[in-house]
This record gives sequence, C-alpha cells and structure tokens, in this order.
Amino acid sequence: MPASTPSPAPPAPTSPAEPDAEGTTDSAQTTSAAPDDTRSTTAASPAAQDPTGEVAGEAVGETPGAPRGRGAGVRLARLRAWRERYPRAARAVWWATTVLSVVLVYLALLLPVPLTGFEPRMLLRLPGEAVVIAAVLTALPRRPRVVVAALGGAGLAALTVVNLLDMGFGSYLGRGFNLVLDWELLDDARSYLADSLGGTTTALLTAGVLVLVVALFVGMAAAMVRIGTVLGRDAQQSTRATLVAGTVWITCSVLTVQLAGQPLTVHRAAGALNAQTDRVRDTLRDEAAFGKEARADRFGNTPAAQLLPDLRGKDVVFTFIESYGRSAIEDPVMAPGVDRTLASSTAALEKAGYRAKSGWLTSATYGGSSWLGHSTTLSGLWIDNQQRYRTVMASDHLSLTKAFRKTGAWDTVGVMPGVQKGWPEQKFYGLDKVYNAFQLGYQGPKFSWSTMPDQYALEAYQRLVHGKQRDKPLMSEIILTSSHQPWAPIPKMVGWDQLGDGSVFGPIEKAGRRAGDVIADTTASREEYGKSIQYSVTALTQWLERYGTDDTVLVFLGDHQPISRVSGTHASRDVPVSIVAKDPKVLDRIAGWGWTDGLRPAHGAPVWKMSAFRDRFLLAYGSTPHPSGG
Repeated sequence: MPASTPSPAPPAPTSPAEPDAEGTTDSAQTTSAAPDDTRSTTAASPAAQDPTGEVAGEAVGETPGAPRGRGAGVRLARLRAWRERYPRAARAVWWATTVLSVVLVYLALLLPVPLTGFEPRMLLRLPGEAVVIAAVLTALPRRPRVVVAALGGAGLAALTVVNLLDMGFGSYLGRGFNLVLDWELLDDARSYLADSLGGTTTALLTAGVLVLVVALFVGMAAAMVRIGTVLGRDAQQSTRATLVAGTVWITCSVLTVQLAGQPLTVHRAAGALNAQTDRVRDTLRDEAAFGKEARADRFGNTPAAQLLPDLRGKDVVFTFIESYGRSAIEDPVMAPGVDRTLASSTAALEKAGYRAKSGWLTSATYGGSSWLGHSTTLSGLWIDNQQRYRTVMASDHLSLTKAFRKTGAWDTVGVMPGVQKGWPEQKFYGLDKVYNAFQLGYQGPKFSWSTMPDQYALEAYQRLVHGKQRDKPLMSEIILTSSHQPWAPIPKMVGWDQLGDGSVFGPIEKAGRRAGDVIADTTASREEYGKSIQYSVTALTQWLERYGTDDTVLVFLGDHQPISRVSGTHASRDVPVSIVAKDPKVLDRIAGWGWTDGLRPAHGAPVWKMSAFRDRFLLAYGSTPHPSGG
C-alpha cells in the first residue's frame, strides 16, 4: 500500500505573548504592551537580536520542527516556536516572571525590617526608590537600560544581603551589622552552629546560604532587566505612570498618610545605605580616637606597692557567667526559678559564713560577643566592637587582672573552658597560666556549644590550681559556659565526689533536650535559658561553700543579656554583679556603693557602665591613681 502523503500542517497561531518591540511613535507600528496582543515574529525582531530582552529567564521547551543546533540565534528561534505553539503557556510565563520580578525588587526595597515583632502590615508601603528606579529605566535607551538594570540589580542584591545581616545582628546582638568589623564574626557564627547542630548540618546550611546568595544576585539582576524591558516597551505610558506614582508618593509623604497604622511612604533602601555609610565613617574615625583613649590610663603608672593593698593575702576569683543578664532575674517567665536559686544560694552561703552584695552593670555588648563584656569589665574601657577589642588587646593598658600580677603578690591563672585554640589575650590579662578546653582533663560529652559542664570546670580548677599549696595567694579569672545559647542540653548537678573525668555526664547529655528543638523556639529557649542560669549559679555557689576559705573573695557577674528572642525586644543591657566574702572588711570597703545585700540585686540598685567597674574596684581596695598617657 503506497504511503499516504501528509496533508499540509495549518499555520501556527501567532503568539499572544508580550510583544518583542518597544513602543514607537509610528501608529502603524505601535503595539500595546499588554501581554495578550498578537504580532507575527520575524527574524529581524528585537527578541531575535537581543538575548537580554524580555525573553530572558523564561523556560523553553523543545518544539517539533524547531531549528536544531547551538547558538543564541537558534535558541531564540526555538523560543519563538514554542511561544507560537503554546500561547497560553507563554502568556502565563510572561506574567509570572514579571510579577515575580516586581515582588522581588519590591521586597528588597522594604528591607530591613525587624525579625522580632515583625508583622505583615510592615510590607504595606510604597518605597520611594521604586519610583526613582522606574524613572531611570524608562528614560534610558534599550541597551544602556539593560546594563544599568543588571548592575543596579546586583547592587540591590548586595544591599539586601547587608540588610539581612543587619536584621540578624539586630535580633541576636542588639546592634546593626558593621561592614568594616563584623565579617569575621560570621565564622564564629558558623563555629557556633557546628557546636550546636553538628558539622554536617552546619555544612549543609552554609552551602544552602551560599547558593541562596548567588541566586539572589542572579535573580535580582534578571528581575531588574525584566522590569526595565516592560517599562521600555511603551515609554510614553510608562513615563505617565511614573509621574503619577511620584506625585502620589510625594503627596502621601508630605501629608504623612498611613495605612494599617504604618506610614504609606518609605525610603528604607536609601536609609539603609546611608546608615551603612555613616557606620563605616564612624568606625574609621573611632579607630584613631579610641587608640588615644586606650593610651590614657588612670592607674597606668601606679607603683606595684600602691595597687590593691587592701586585698593582700586574699584569694580573689573573678567569674563570668555566660549570658547572665537582668532578664534572668526580672522576666516573669524566667525570674521565679532564678530568684529561688539566688535566694537559696544566698542562705546556703550565709550558713557557711559568707556575705554578699550585688548591683548592676550595663554591658558593652548584647546577645553575644562575650569577649567584649569581659574586656570592658577588666580594662575599664568601653569596648563595644571588634576593632576596639583588637586595639586594647595590643596595648599595654592595665587590666584589672594584670594589676594583681603587677603587684608581685599574687599568682594569676585563667580557666577558659570555651577557649579551643591559641589565646594571645593571655598577655593583656596578665595571666601566668591559662587552662583551655583541652587542659582540664574532661572526657565527657560536650553540651552543645559548651565544652564541659560548669561544675566540672570548677572541680578541675580546684584540683589543678585552687586546692594546691602555694607560696602566694591566687587571683583567678574563670569563664563559665553552661549558660551559653542554645541552652540545650543543660547539665545537671551530680555529687562533687562523682565527677571523675566527666564521663558521668554522658547519660545526662543524652537525656537532655536537643539544640535543634530549642534554638528556634522562643518559649523553649526562655525556659531552658532560665534553667541554665540556675545551674551555673548553683555550681558556682556550691563550689564556694565546698572549697572556699576565710580568705576567698568571689566576684561574679554576667557578660551580657541573652538574645532578644529570650530577653525581649526592649530589654536593657544590664547584668548582675556580686561580691562574696567571709571577711567583713572586704564588703565594708564597698559599703558606699549602695549595692543590695545578697546575691539578687534589687530593681533599684545602682547601675554603672561596665567600664566603670575596674577603677571603682581598684579605688575601693586601696589603689592610688598615677595616670599615664595623658
């Protein structure tokens, strides 16, 4: 049977997708910008000539009969064939990519917004930068418009990344992201996640973030090109629309029109750019100013014999409890348990012959960067950023701990279970010996970020240092880490005689809550945070009851408040500070400070800047000022 001759195929319908050519003043050639207009596509169309036109980014399917081969021209020919064959799908793709482009740029222009307390109504704004972008893209010829749109999209993506970092820093650290100083903190954040969630999970999260950043740059550039292409098709209509939008924006701004209780008009992107510029400028200025400030020291030239004469013969222990902030004592969710612990600990210490006085210090940091709180307390300088920290660590400024060493009357030691690498800061703090996480003999499990429970760290300090016979009294700096976020799992107290090498904590760690179950849960975080403070305070005060002597003086305080998700969006930066001793003369020296008796400072107890503590302490215990450096 002879093969049948196929009948001629009907002509392909013209595409109802968006037109390829931009608007023109020739009425015979002008086409509407609406996506349902139809026009036959020729090889000379702008779409065929310009691969960066409106077809950029659209999905293309292989169509029977489409040209085969490689190259931009062939691919565009396939695209035209697909659009003509599937006009409804082409129209849907056109609308989807256009709307997504507008939404992406719109959301980027509304950043930053607060992560804590965010409400959807905050997105009901008209960003002024959108009007400016529309005006610029409408006014430019096609090829310059594509270049400007792509570069502008990349720039907006970069600003979006900085804004997202700003939002994260605001939520966790209570301050904005610093373009000059804070990049190195991202590695600390990665290490924290690795300790809290595990290396594999952190590696996957890191890779995901990097992919999203690259996708953001590509997507934002493509979105701006798409918007520019749409605006450029009918320049007259786009110009009219832009003028109307600009007039509306200015009018609403002048009249302070509100929508859903929020100002309708904003210019957040410009404000964020200005804020970052000001922050960079202020950072560069601060470097020189703080260097001069660090060289001026009220006690820099004080002779050794005139430093701390009223504490001679005492074993002095400075202890920082991680994230021990005012919220732990006054927040209605966390305070009941912590207050009970402080009350019972105060009673137990009094039974053992100790008395305590407590007040408040305003920390130089919030939510993290504990080293800023430590250095501010012990240096007497306000160290609220990494640049200041590096400057003072490289200086010969007299830290409070170094003052003890300068006298020659004390041996000085540091117990740092959170230190897991070289720690050159030992020189600034004047510590003869530092025990890091690997030198305390711990063989038990880590508790999330914390390398070991506080009870074990204190027992190791007793075994290795405090309990040994010495020719001189001891000055110690101890950092307790069990109350470090994410507050899961939390250790439990065990018998002091059962601690051994720490293996006893294995079952406790396994039975505890997982960090992943707590880290993003506000209620669970607040509850577990309160429990961690109770644990740390209990471990410290029990150590003092068990191992303290008539000559032991304990100074302990928090380094900063917990993150705002736990402490609240409007929490202060205050932390409790207590001095505990058996010798009544030690507390008599600070009787004029107005501090509260016991371990719980009263709500109205004096509040000092953390940087004021060093000088007040030195003066209270008999030191004589001899300034240096100006």
